[in-house]
This record gives sequence, structure tokens and C-alpha cells, in this order.
Amino acid sequence: MEIIGFLDGLTAAVIITTGVVFGLLSFFSARKLGAKLLYIAGGLVVLVGLLWLGPFTEFLLVLITGINLPGELYGFLSYIWVAPAVVLAFYLGGELIAPEKKKIIVAIYTILGIVFEIFMFALPNGNINALGTFTWDEPAEGFLINTSFNMSSPTFWIVAIFLISVLIFLGIGFAIKAKQATGDLRRKFTYLSIAFIIFVICGALDSVLDPGIAIGFIRLVMATFAIWTYLGLKT
Repeated sequence: MEIIGFLDGLTAAVIITTGVVFGLLSFFSARKLGAKLLYIAGGLVVLVGLLWLGPFTEFLLVLITGINLPGELYGFLSYIWVAPAVVLAFYLGGELIAPEKKKIIVAIYTILGIVFEIFMFALPNGNINALGTFTWDEPAEGFLINTSFNMSSPTFWIVAIFLISVLIFLGIGFAIKAKQATGDLRRKFTYLSIAFIIFVICGALDSVLDPGIAIGFIRLVMATFAIWTYLGLKT
């Protein structure tokens, strides 16, 4: 396997590992403290970590067998987690930023998430269908497949809506809450703002750039999402 393949697979493993580790820490702290939002945060960071399950599974499969994943399966393993992660993120944000509108916010993004999942499973192959979700090129032997969103697919535009909404409502929203707060509360809202800004920027760049040194750096930054989220909510 070429060096870029190892970089692709190992950086995906780092994100998954940090998501699982800090997810479990959140669950443990939630149980100890009786803090409901830490359960939500734990589920969120685990789901965000699993967004890189596709490249990690592809890396292991090629390393062990030399066989690539089908493009559709790579996409499913990566993006089946999008809708539940977004719903948990907006539940968390609604609770902390706009609790009186939380139910409406969660309902809107739950509906969008269901539509996303339906389109993704109904029309996965963008190579043969103009509205298909994923496109990819068949890699040479020993190279990893690189599946990306088809920009003409409805799923691409739904994900764009998700990212813009997360940036505005959570990234900027928590920054505004931090500015309004003082002391320890300001610090924790700042951590949450950093977490969601990192999620949007790194997630968007990862989906449009080809595997390479830049992707390795972006993923290492992305791996800190779980840490910032945990620090923002651990007490």
C-alpha cells in the first residue's frame, strides 16, 4: 500500500478512537453526575467519529486482503451516521442556546435527516444516476478508493444545509453565548464553539480534498472535536 493510503487509514483511525474514548468518558461522567447533556455529548462524539468508518474499513480491507470496498458501501459506512449526529448536535445546541425552541429545531433537522437517509439508500450510485449520492473512481491495485459526494445529488445539498446550520447556530451561537457569559461558563461555551467550528471546516475540507498530506493534518485537527466537546460539557 502506498504511503498516502496509510495516512488515510491511520488518521481515520485516530478520529474514530478519540470519538469512542471521549464518548465513553462522557457516558461515565454523565452516569456519575446525573448529567443528561453528557449522555447526548457522548453519543454525538461517537457518531462524529464513525463518520470516518468508511476510509478506516477500506484501509483495513485493502491492507489485509488487497480488495477494495464497493463504492456504495464505503459511502454508507461513512455517512449513515450523519442524520443521527446532526439531530443530537441540534438537541444539544437547542438545550443550551434556545431551550424554548428546542423541539421545533430538533423536529426540523430530524425530518431533513430522514430525507437524507432515504435519498442516500434509494440512490447511492452517482456514477450511473445523475441524482445518485456518491461518485468514485476504481482505484489501482493497492490503492484506496476515494468516494465523494455527487454535487448534483439532493443529499449533497442537504449536507450543505447541515454544515451551514451547524456553523451558524452552534459554532457562532456558542461564541455569542461565550461573549455574554463570564468565568468558567464563558470558557465552556468557548470550547463548544471551537468544537463545532472545527467540525464544519474540517468536515467540509475532508469531503472535497483528495487524500494527501493536507487531509492528514485536517483529520488530526478534526480528532480534537471530541476533546473540545467533552471539555465544554464535563461538569
